[in-house]
Amino acid sequence: MKLTTILLVLAVAILSFGCAGTGTSPAADSKASDRKIKIGFSMDTLKEERWQKDRDLFVKRAEELGAEVIVQSADGNDETQFNQAQALLLQGVDVLVVIPHNGDVAGAIVEAANKENVPVISYDRLIRNSAPQLYISFDNEKVGELQAKYLLDRAPKGNYILIGGAPTDNNAKMLRVGQMQVLQPAIDRGDIKIVADQWARDWLAEEALKHTENALTQNSNDVAAVVASNDSTAGGVVQALLSKGLGGKVFVSGQDADLAALQRVVAGTQSMTVYKPVSQLATRAAEAAVGLAKGEKPATDKAVNNGRVDVPFIHLEPIPVDKDNVDATVIKDGYQQRDAVYKK
Repeated sequence: MKLTTILLVLAVAILSFGCAGTGTSPAADSKASDRKIKIGFSMDTLKEERWQKDRDLFVKRAEELGAEVIVQSADGNDETQFNQAQALLLQGVDVLVVIPHNGDVAGAIVEAANKENVPVISYDRLIRNSAPQLYISFDNEKVGELQAKYLLDRAPKGNYILIGGAPTDNNAKMLRVGQMQVLQPAIDRGDIKIVADQWARDWLAEEALKHTENALTQNSNDVAAVVASNDSTAGGVVQALLSKGLGGKVFVSGQDADLAALQRVVAGTQSMTVYKPVSQLATRAAEAAVGLAKGEKPATDKAVNNGRVDVPFIHLEPIPVDKDNVDATVIKDGYQQRDAVYKK
């Protein structure tokens, strides 16, 4: 073999070896960078109408931005939620969005994701004692304040029942803080008296029903108002009141603007609900998730301490709704349909 031929063969071999050693080709790198973003959405439950709307709106916006969303619902079980989150991480999600069943227990999900360098968004409910990259929710103390103020303005004296949400949900505790900020001065003046203060396991209507029935019996039906922390618990409260002939005679709060609750509002058996424009929450969360997957830092307006770190917080404003403004709020926004609310 001629010397020039040998040198040519060696040069080709060296060039080929060098290219192999540098990893993927430019074309492959481009393909990898164009890979569809994958978002894991770990939800506490889908049993309530509210959360079905969150899921649908979140998925719609994420898909508009070119991402794929894998949704898992734990049906209110902490172990199931942790296992589902682990499975989402194994599927290679770029971001994990979590609505925790238990804000303390779910810290383990954040730790597992952080080990895989997967950012976590704490959606609507704060995950405690861990380091999620973002918290997005409404001002839950403000929600509690709106509930209590509405009732106190209309029932400034008398016996009150407090029905909180799930004791495992940090939001329920934040609601109670807001409620008491409004009610405590009236309690101190002797204007109102808290005759029952109970928490409804997993926000269940049947739990609220039981607690309200007991309180009504113990107080000879002498109750002016019931601060129910969401619409599910309000449904149980209203059922108990109706059974005693008190439907529409006792002021009842709520939260979430569920269809059944709005039907009760216009019928006069539930006094108010608090509308949290879920479209804003789900849309902002989906946009933040896609941004985090791209390495972008979402714009936040404050931080909330979760017992371990100050978590960057995207803060949204709630809106009180009663029969006077239901058309101008939830119906105008398309959150609920007028014919369905008014049963036409």
